Amino acid sequence: MKYKICLVSDFFYPNMGGVESHLYQLAQCLLEKGHKVIIVTHFYGNRTGIRYMANALKVYYLPIVPFYNKAALPTIVGSLPFLKYIFRTEEIQIVHGHSAFSTLAHEALFAGSLLGLGTVFTDHSLFGFADASAIVTNTFLRYSLANSDHCICVSHTGKENTVLRSGVPKTSVSVIPNAVDSDIFKPQEGNIRDRKKVVIVIGSRLCYRKGIDLGAEVLPRLCKMKFGANNDITVDFLIGGDGPKRIVIEEIIEKHNLQSRVQMLGELVHSDVRDKLLIKGDIFLNTSLTEAFCMAILEAVACGLTVVSTKVGGIPEVLPSKYIHFVEPEVSSIEKGLIDAVEKVITGNQPSKKECHDFVKNNYDWRDVAERTEIVYDRIMTDDRKDLAKRVRNLWECGRLAGPLMAVLYLFCHYWIMIMDFFT
Repeated sequence: MKYKICLVSDFFYPNMGGVESHLYQLAQCLLEKGHKVIIVTHFYGNRTGIRYMANALKVYYLPIVPFYNKAALPTIVGSLPFLKYIFRTEEIQIVHGHSAFSTLAHEALFAGSLLGLGTVFTDHSLFGFADASAIVTNTFLRYSLANSDHCICVSHTGKENTVLRSGVPKTSVSVIPNAVDSDIFKPQEGNIRDRKKVVIVIGSRLCYRKGIDLGAEVLPRLCKMKFGANNDITVDFLIGGDGPKRIVIEEIIEKHNLQSRVQMLGELVHSDVRDKLLIKGDIFLNTSLTEAFCMAILEAVACGLTVVSTKVGGIPEVLPSKYIHFVEPEVSSIEKGLIDAVEKVITGNQPSKKECHDFVKNNYDWRDVAERTEIVYDRIMTDDRKDLAKRVRNLWECGRLAGPLMAVLYLFCHYWIMIMDFFT
């Protein structure tokens, strides 16, 4: 059966990241399978209103101001008129929100539930339980998913985390991993790089969660070392990405005079990641402190790079040890893992670039992700959503104080929609 689907998130192009890539690739594959797909996000710079992307993918850039970390200010009622108009005009049947960080995704699920539409949520991240930020986010997630039909996680570790945080039954959560466009991310033909140098690539947001402080500490240690039988091979670094921790790397470069050994490319558009970053390196370094999946390491392996990554979150589920060096999120462990990887690159004691690419191509395909997502859509569209009392009760039972407040707000929005329908 073909559906009319709305994918919603605060995070979409021109912003760059794993969620943005996931939305675009999933939308393209669903369009290819004959579904009608639109994307809703907030405006970015002068990009507002309706835009069209490849294959006539329609994108609504709503005039909602980002509040924090590119996410909209949570109001619920503020975005309701926009969302109601879009869902009704486009005759949407399924609302699919992405990312626990996205306020707009949660509000779209709320609005979709009020309008009796199918609602699906995909969680792309892992959260803790103790710090203030996690407590607020987890509480918000619990209310957001109280009336959602199904939840998707990108790893089994992510599923366990989401179930604990949101209280959603395990039977209502599916695991569908991310994928990689292997037609774009492929090894460079030939080998024209200087064999007297091994290039270590870092490509991520330069923020605390990505462990950039650990990566910065490793830079001078590796740059001082000599490798090879004649001690004539050195290590250089190539860094793509931007963020609040960029200053940390720049200070290390300045302190140790590494200007000629460490090159910083800044933020890259996704279409440039392969050509300007990945194929120029031999080793990809990921120092994340928490990660539900990590698409970056898949893209690196697809391009034939050796990967060194912290063993956190869902990363061990992504690649077998044959294609990745697992390390602990500690400077000494990362340093040792890089040394081992450099030695293997020099000796050639590792899988070939073609083998790496073929592994990713055969195991991580966006069309497979779309097919598995279709199964979720088929499942939820058999549910009956006419029982308003049940939906209100679901919210009421989420908490002693906030639960009744959210239930009252839900009823208020329900009757507000009726009033808007009466006057339009």
